Amino acid sequence: YYHRIADDGASDWTLSFAEFRRQIDWLCQSFDLVSLDEARQLVAGRENRRPCVAVTFDDGYADNCHGAMALLVERRVPCTYFVTTQYVLSGKPFPHDVAMGNSFAPNTIGQLRDMARQGIEIGAHSRTHADLGAIFDFDRLHDEVVVAGSDLEQALGAPVRYFAFPFGLHANLQPVAFQMARERYEAVCSAYGGYNYPGDDPFHLQRFGAEGSLLRLKNWLSVDPVKKLRTRRFDYGLLEQPEQAEALA
Repeated sequence: YYHRIADDGASDWTLSFAEFRRQIDWLCQSFDLVSLDEARQLVAGRENRRPCVAVTFDDGYADNCHGAMALLVERRVPCTYFVTTQYVLSGKPFPHDVAMGNSFAPNTIGQLRDMARQGIEIGAHSRTHADLGAIFDFDRLHDEVVVAGSDLEQALGAPVRYFAFPFGLHANLQPVAFQMARERYEAVCSAYGGYNYPGDDPFHLQRFGAEGSLLRLKNWLSVDPVKKLRTRRFDYGLLEQPEQAEALA
């Protein structure tokens, strides 16, 4: 997953266009690049004969329309683009950027509609980019996971079928949010790093961050032996402690 492609190096989640192009060139040469739909089907199956990669973006920065999206469309690289509803609807910059002295414009609904017409899948990334693992109010959690996606879908006039957890580490996930997402979306994405194998849960797709050097990306996508040992700590799709749901309700 990526966040922002621009040449100013203004944040740790910004990657230069030249480096992004190098990464995409290498990915196209080395892997089958698939959509999240195809990824889910492969994970749900019993075997996969060639390593595959699905490209995703988080947050929703307007700067990505200045080259990155055009490159993906030109190269016919499938992409799912997760956006945070409040900021693409209001036009206000992300608070975590403002806190660093940056004021990057979020995508507009018009830009997202144009991207969708060109084959980019638009997904939901919560309403406010909140840490969903720290929310224990049922109504607020439902708004961040479910209602935000429905509002985005209405604004786009197109289906919103996928959801990416903000921050996406183990601490930012919880069974209640997964259960809500199962009732609203076709799949969710985390971001703590990990590989997706045939036979895994096709609803939960694990991802690696790609904002770094091509060398690092090559190491990770060559199946890093350390990361290969990482396992899902528990099935986030199941409520192992039903009292958690009662507390949230």
